[in-house]
This record gives sequence, structure tokens and C-alpha cells, in this order.
Amino acid sequence: MAGSNITENVMRLRDEVAKAAAASGRSADDVTLVAAAKTQPADSVRKAIAAGVDAVGENRVQEMLEKASLGAYHGAPLHFIGHLQSNKVNKVVGLCDLIESVGSVALLELIGKRAVSMEIVQNVLIEVNIGKEPQKSGVLPEQASEVLELASKISGVNVLGFMAIPPIFNTNEKNCNYFDAMMKLFVDMSVKKYDNVSVRFLSMGMSDSYAEAIRAGSNMVRIGSAIFGAR
Repeated sequence: MAGSNITENVMRLRDEVAKAAAASGRSADDVTLVAAAKTQPADSVRKAIAAGVDAVGENRVQEMLEKASLGAYHGAPLHFIGHLQSNKVNKVVGLCDLIESVGSVALLELIGKRAVSMEIVQNVLIEVNIGKEPQKSGVLPEQASEVLELASKISGVNVLGFMAIPPIFNTNEKNCNYFDAMMKLFVDMSVKKYDNVSVRFLSMGMSDSYAEAIRAGSNMVRIGSAIFGAR
């Protein structure tokens, strides 16, 4: 799919998202479509926004700052979806509407401290390492309840749910097992009552897995190549 076909790609994705949502008893409006814009130029980001994506996600802080200076994100919320290093927190807090990739309590505390200094509240998702992969960041599934409790005591942050990147397998069955496990965790945690915690979003599913993720219950997907074409 060529970059010049961004509008057509988004329209096609909307149809597929609607079908997957219907399979899980929901409507397309229940799923937030995030355009993962890593390496994409500002003009392509603008085209995706014009085509109707719900938000734009960036993986790299410097790239995000450069595109923000060009006004690339006007008209859509901005999400940070990559690995956030502690020394980059000050550049991301307040710029992004949602930081999806908060993988530790220590990082959450840094975000909260920066937000308080700016007199704002930063919306975040807690990243869960659902596959317990040693090379990936994120809290372990069994730590989720404790992390939410600790988050409720951190000023300057508002936890809106979870993000996950399950292990990659060649079979849909194995992928779906992780999606189902993440959905169960999401449901279990959504009933807990804490200050500044409202578990409403489950960000799960990318270009090669969004349909399966949505059918499992994801209500936020991060799509790159299926919108912009292969990098």
C-alpha cells in the first residue's frame, strides 16, 4: 500500500475495524484508531488526520518534537507509544495527550513529578509485559493490581488503562491466547476503585494483528504500515 493511498487505506481499515468490533458485540465507534507514524513525514501524518484517524502515535521523542514543530498533529490527539527513557520524560509530558507506554512505577513517578511542576495532569496507560519477555519493558501481569494501587498515590497522573505488545507468533491461535489473557486482566482491573485510576482503554493490536485484538476486546489499536505503507 503506497503512502499516496493513505485515505483509501484508512477507509479500508475502518471497514475492517467495524467488522471486528461487530464480532465482539461492539460498534466501530468503540475502537480508537491510532496512526503509528514512526519514520513518516509530517505531510503523511497530516493526510492520515485528514482521512479521519482518531489519534497519532509516535515512538521516538526527537522525531515527535520535530514533527510537532511543523504542526503535523493539528486536528488529532497525540500519543507516545514507544519506549520512554527517563531522561526524555520532561520533553513528552504535556506535549502528548496520552503516554501509552508507562512500564514501571519509577517512570510513572517521574511523569507525575513533571506534570505537577507544570500544573497539569498527564493521562497514561500502564504497559503490561503480557508475554513475560525479558527483552521487553512493562509490568508483569501479576503486578498490575499493585501498580494501580501505587499509581493512585502519585499526583499528576491519570491512569486510563493498559497497553500491551504480545509476543509475535505465526499462528493466530497463540496470538489470541495472549490477547484473551490481556483482556481478562483488563476486565479484572476495570472494577477496582482507586483515585486517579479509571481503567477504560486497552491498547492492543497492530497492523498484522488488529482484527484479532479487537475481536478479543481491544478498544485501541496502533496501526502503521496498514495506513502508511511499508517503511
